[in-house]
Amino acid sequence: MRSVFRFKQFEVDQGTCAMKINTDGVLLGGSTYFPEARRILDVGTGTGVIALMLAQSHPHAYIDAVEIDDAAYQQADINFQKSDFAERLKVFLGSFADLQPELAYDLIVSNPPFYTNSLHNPDTRKRLAKHTDMLFFEKLLSFVSRYLTDNGQFKLIIPAALADEEIAPILSDYKLYVQDEIAISSFSKELPMRKIWGIGKKEVPLKTTVLHIYTERGIYSADYKTLLKPYFLAF
Repeated sequence: MRSVFRFKQFEVDQGTCAMKINTDGVLLGGSTYFPEARRILDVGTGTGVIALMLAQSHPHAYIDAVEIDDAAYQQADINFQKSDFAERLKVFLGSFADLQPELAYDLIVSNPPFYTNSLHNPDTRKRLAKHTDMLFFEKLLSFVSRYLTDNGQFKLIIPAALADEEIAPILSDYKLYVQDEIAISSFSKELPMRKIWGIGKKEVPLKTTVLHIYTERGIYSADYKTLLKPYFLAF
């Protein structure tokens, strides 16, 4: 995999990051648009790609990012500083749970680790990036409940089964509600493998859409291309 991934308005060097740019991340970044947002937080920024995508699509917003892995933090900082959005981007080293922002965020996003109840990866850094348990999500939802504005949204991408079976039952404990959902599958005849949830503090009618990544093997769907056309050179 090449070290530098070039987008239309920025580039991302991912050479030192344990978790590289992936489909989940760009789908979350490409599908997230919250025009009212002026303060945004990217939890677990990795290479910084989602934060950079949001800086492009939200030109009036300031974006904070937090990353627990030191090498990824340093890489994200370099990627931010090299971008045209540098003055609106800031990355912090450490856990989101240690953040104590003075002001709440209008938009919080996360492409979190989600290998719950699975074997730990023997590579320490990949294990940190990929493996978690429900305690992580409980801490994350508690953070969101505290630091999300009343009219804001928390956007995350997670496996469909994890969303429905483990996350949905505990949302009400934090007075949070799923407001919109994108169900993502590789092909039209397959069940969703991922869900992107927009979660907020107000209970509203759920808006659900579907996204198929491919029309056939190796051929991206029109919806996928439209979603990422503002960012990908190939589209």
